[in-house]
Amino acid sequence: MATSLTPIEYIRSVLAIVVFFIMFAISTPLITLLLLLSFGKATNFVVENFGPFIAYPVLWTLGIKFNVVQHGEPVEPPVIYTINHSSTLDLVTMIALGLPHIRFVAKWELQYNPLFFIVGRLTGQVFIQRKKSDKAIKRIQSAYDRLKRDKLSIMVAPEGSRKHPGIIGPFKKGAFHMAIDLGFPIVPIYFDGNQELSLGGSLLSKSGTINAHIHKPVDTSDWKRETLDEHIDEVRNMYLEWAGVEE
Repeated sequence: MATSLTPIEYIRSVLAIVVFFIMFAISTPLITLLLLLSFGKATNFVVENFGPFIAYPVLWTLGIKFNVVQHGEPVEPPVIYTINHSSTLDLVTMIALGLPHIRFVAKWELQYNPLFFIVGRLTGQVFIQRKKSDKAIKRIQSAYDRLKRDKLSIMVAPEGSRKHPGIIGPFKKGAFHMAIDLGFPIVPIYFDGNQELSLGGSLLSKSGTINAHIHKPVDTSDWKRETLDEHIDEVRNMYLEWAGVEE
């Protein structure tokens, strides 16, 4: 876990928060204009390019070196990306990846920020109410047709929240139901360093290195609902191994 910040790291963290919102404020009218002029057809371009455009200045300001480590060949969309979630830095690193044809499952509360609301709605992100699991499932299922039609990948944090026991928290079933319903493979992404550098529930962060490991896809074509718990354990055990945790 992260220790206390040095004075320089604290200043960098405060500046990074300012940079984040400045970059978002700059991007929002540009995104809106591009989507209007393209009649919505530039959505993939926007998500894939403006995410890194916003994220990398923030990481640079924090003094964080961000590496993407691809294990095996990159996969073509559509897939379901799963990430470990333990830090507010995850919000920055997940959009920094700039993955092709990607959409994100995000918590409903992010929409309370008007910039997140505008960009999220314009680009078709999936906002869910995590505390209302039935509504969350219905919200995700309502996006199925769009995901299939447009060959979109989706990124989910199976732990649901960054606040959970242990380094890798219990996995919720939503992402794995989606894999069965959609027939998409699961591509696990492990963020190594986010939890160690992050301090608390904000962008206050130590300087250092984060490695985003994009692992080989997990074939879900023969998954059954009757054995869903076994499949969830299989994927979670991978994360535990990458984190060096034994259970």
